[in-house]
Amino acid sequence: MLWSAFILGILGSFHCVGMCGPIAFMLPVDRKNSFNKIIQTLSYHSGRLLTYCLLGFVFGLLGKTINIFGFQQQLSILIGVLMIVLVLFPSKLINKYNFSKPIYKLVSKVKTALGKELKKKTIDSFFTIGFLNGFLPCGLVYMAIFGSLSSSNLLYSSFYMILFGLGTIPLMTVSIYIGKFLNTTVKQRIQHMIPVFVVLIGILFILRGMGLGIPYISPLPVNEMVSSTIECP
Repeated sequence: MLWSAFILGILGSFHCVGMCGPIAFMLPVDRKNSFNKIIQTLSYHSGRLLTYCLLGFVFGLLGKTINIFGFQQQLSILIGVLMIVLVLFPSKLINKYNFSKPIYKLVSKVKTALGKELKKKTIDSFFTIGFLNGFLPCGLVYMAIFGSLSSSNLLYSSFYMILFGLGTIPLMTVSIYIGKFLNTTVKQRIQHMIPVFVVLIGILFILRGMGLGIPYISPLPVNEMVSSTIECP
């Protein structure tokens, strides 16, 4: 399932350009010095990747706790259903009950801190901008978090989020360098692809949770795999 994180990041980067593009466009990169511009851009992306890694680790801990109580399969099914529901339900209805509303004050503080850092041009400020950027509410980041939550392995969860972040880097880098470059028609076509892929990932999570014994897609639960390999004398 790790590959789904990277592809979600690639497709989601078109959404990211729309949501986080203004921040990328405003980055005070040194456009006269190519080397400085590359270092500054890498610093920005490193900050974002660290945030995604931390989010993966935190939600991986939650997934590990759930696994201890034996609900990992059910959690995978629930995550798959949530992914599909969030895509199929009208966005207005979802926004009405947006679970990020209770943390608007925190988001406001993050935006204020971002505004201060955008006025600086030091290498560490680019890292800080990327780090803070990763905490801004984003539907596709939520989807990636769902994916990391489904694992009881902390390294897997962290790496899942890192791969998602790596998938967003190519297009976000281009947006930093040359700004708005895609016409509206192309953007709309890509945006239409994102929900389809999210639904497919949701179906895969449901299948994995069902434990149908399909290699790589829906493996048997660990306890069944162990019992099936034990032969009675």
